[in-house]
Amino acid sequence: MKNLLENISNPSDLRKLNPEQLTQVAKELRAFIIDIVSTKEGHLGASLGVVEITIAIHYLFDTPNDLLVWDVGHQAYGHKILTGRKDNFHTNRQFGGIAGFPSIKESEFDAFGVGHSSTSISAALGMAIASNLKGEIEKQHIAVIGDASIASGMAFEALNHAGVSNANLLIILNDNAIGIDPSVGALKEYLTKVKTDKRLAVQNNIIKALNFDYSGPIDGHDLPKVLSELERLKSVKGPKFLHVITTKGKGLQQAEEDQVTYHAPGKFDKISGERIKKEESLYTKYQDVFGKTIVELAAQNDKIVGITPAMLTGSSLKFMMEKYPKRTFDVGIAEQHAVTLAAGMATQGLIPFCNIYSTFLQRAYDQVIHDVALQNLPVVFCLDRAGLVGEDGATHHGVFDLAYLRCIPNLIIFAPRNEIELRNIIYTSQLVLKNPIAIRYPRGTGTIIDWQKPFEKIKIGKGIQLKKGSKTAILSVGTIAKNVSEAFKLIDKDFDNLNSSSLFSHYDMRFVKPLDENLLHTIFSTYKTIITVEDGTIKGGFGSAILEFASNNNYQHKIKNLGIPDEFIEHGSVLRLQNEIGLDSDSLAKNFQLLS
Repeated sequence: MKNLLENISNPSDLRKLNPEQLTQVAKELRAFIIDIVSTKEGHLGASLGVVEITIAIHYLFDTPNDLLVWDVGHQAYGHKILTGRKDNFHTNRQFGGIAGFPSIKESEFDAFGVGHSSTSISAALGMAIASNLKGEIEKQHIAVIGDASIASGMAFEALNHAGVSNANLLIILNDNAIGIDPSVGALKEYLTKVKTDKRLAVQNNIIKALNFDYSGPIDGHDLPKVLSELERLKSVKGPKFLHVITTKGKGLQQAEEDQVTYHAPGKFDKISGERIKKEESLYTKYQDVFGKTIVELAAQNDKIVGITPAMLTGSSLKFMMEKYPKRTFDVGIAEQHAVTLAAGMATQGLIPFCNIYSTFLQRAYDQVIHDVALQNLPVVFCLDRAGLVGEDGATHHGVFDLAYLRCIPNLIIFAPRNEIELRNIIYTSQLVLKNPIAIRYPRGTGTIIDWQKPFEKIKIGKGIQLKKGSKTAILSVGTIAKNVSEAFKLIDKDFDNLNSSSLFSHYDMRFVKPLDENLLHTIFSTYKTIITVEDGTIKGGFGSAILEFASNNNYQHKIKNLGIPDEFIEHGSVLRLQNEIGLDSDSLAKNFQLLS
């Protein structure tokens, strides 16, 4: 049988086919995604689940003139393949290759950048209103949103607005009952009932109550049915809502049966679906250090509760859910709610550990300021995925947290150097804290095998000296200290004795706020050159705090800040990205030599 996908470079090629041929295209598209992702890694299950929806949209609508927005963008692999990126799809998420999420810089078919969830309805509604104002009344605007994403507050804000507009907007709900972890909440339970009791689709329908033309639920893998319904909806004016039932991981048995793991399974055998085992690391992931430590402390302190916005597995709060389900709360994709929920708990004497990826805490900034810090409530924010995260790219790098949190009064900011420090600050937080604290740590493994040592209390605002030298002081925060230490070894190995690492002192300041000013006075009294190193943005971050200290105390030192430059960093391995921006150990060694 002739391979149809081979001859499809863009949707205009797809539209030349007969509708009866599209089922074959769907089979080939699934096989193509599985073939590439099995060796190159990436998000798998979500894109497999929307193959028929993707084909139907591009077949019936005039994309890119008709505007299509995905939510979240890890559903969009099939979309990318059908819109001119088939030949370089093997570069997906690799440095210099195509991004893992739709990006307006990458293709005219990517109408909106979608790395974070629940933005599609707002964006598509904005586009639809703009089309009305420009007199483009026939233009179509489609938002494909998952059932986990639509439960977010932002999505409901957009639904509320869209329902009283005359926008030519079609929302397709991809309902598979799972985001990364299984979907949660009352809306999820309602959608489940709609699937089994079709009367709810007619009576007491939430979406209809918001003035949408609701249709469904329909089988999202029944391609003729999807085509028929979309064809009908093209001629319906105003806001429309199509409820589609799909199976995440459709077409690969293991992905259907283990949807959490096969959201992003790593490398796997494309025939059997079995994951290819990686060499097991001797070291522990930072998220697991957090997850295991909080369970250990929760056994001793019944006031401890854990909160996460839809990241039970990713944050390793799943360990606490297994052990203490009544004290663990997955609130769905609702970062704002998670933060204020934690604040409410703190007012009643509980000790909430609110675990949110650094990049996602940005979505709850007002709540951090207004509901937590302003009231000085002792919420413990555990910011996973801080710093560069790698292949997920600019939407997911946690590089702004030090800068955007440092300006908030009452808030303590701590960056552990290693697993033991993370373990001890978690212990300290639940023991003595009177203020909110943000603890930020990276994705991936640490550097210490035997990290489960007896707890030690950390003195708030206290930095430490790691290495003594004679000429220049290197000040770092967080796990970037490892690269600094490796840079010293390179200096001794690659440079002559005149440039020995004995010239450099190394201080782990640990706390970005409050700064250890006593230690800083000692440093500024001893060294003429100060170099700061951080894996956060230079603008407004840790280095800026040191510059402010020097200015406030009239120090006239040579100070150089090293960190993330004032630009959005693309996707690629963490090591490659560090090398590109000068934060790898080799680049640091050269910079230390030049700047001292």
